[in-house]
Amino acid sequence: VQSLVNDVLMPPIGLLMGGVDFSDIFLVLKGEGSYATLADATAAGAVTINVGVFVNNVISFLIVAFAVFLLVKGINRLRRQQAQAPTEPTAPPEDILLLREIRDALHKDSGKA
Repeated sequence: VQSLVNDVLMPPIGLLMGGVDFSDIFLVLKGEGSYATLADATAAGAVTINVGVFVNNVISFLIVAFAVFLLVKGINRLRRQQAQAPTEPTAPPEDILLLREIRDALHKDSGKA
């Protein structure tokens, strides 16, 4: 997922936004000078708020959440289809058939008397 976001999704989005690399968007809270990249700021010991990393993580989360949603939705659809599938009626057991024959014979005999 991380590779999908960082290597596939974020470069076109950054290109559409004017070549912005989201992982290098940050705010310097404490440190001297300005830094071109987050790696430079971190190496200099500057305290930063990493907005770009947060954006990448939010996009990663949304992709994973959407994939899990589709998976659960598919599983629920399969369960509903299995529940709606008509079940073939099973033949009654032999003892029930025998009892029915006895009942019918008794009704037939009682009608003749």
